Amino acid sequence: MSLETQINQDIKAAMIAKDNVRLRGLRAIKAAILLAKTEKGQVEEMTEDTEIKVLQKLVKQRKESAEIYQQQGREDLYQIEVEEQEVIEAYLPKQLDRAEIEEAIKGIIASTGASSIKDMGKVMGAANQQLAGKADGRTISEVVKALLSNN
Repeated sequence: MSLETQINQDIKAAMIAKDNVRLRGLRAIKAAILLAKTEKGQVEEMTEDTEIKVLQKLVKQRKESAEIYQQQGREDLYQIEVEEQEVIEAYLPKQLDRAEIEEAIKGIIASTGASSIKDMGKVMGAANQQLAGKADGRTISEVVKALLSNN
């Protein structure tokens, strides 16, 4: 079942259950999917990778907004962003923790033969490909920098 079909079914269920928090998050996902489908150059069906990228983008937006709201002392808006983020994350594959990311990147560094920070681009390319959907790009970048500067 495609993500879009799943979201539509979950929206109906959330409406029946009168779960406004979940409904808000699901509607954000549906809007993002519709927008991605109508973008210039988009093919008929979205691939699973494209769907994951759309969801990751939504989560990233929610995290950034939540940080800003928290800095400004707007707990009401902060709470809304966090709630929506949790709903969206439920549709993403399980995210790796930092230790798992470090292990994967150590393997990538060994396989690419990277030895210094100059090889960061090569490692990042392989890491982004291997860890797509399972880890945040910022975290991957931080781990790669840390591991390559230690060498």
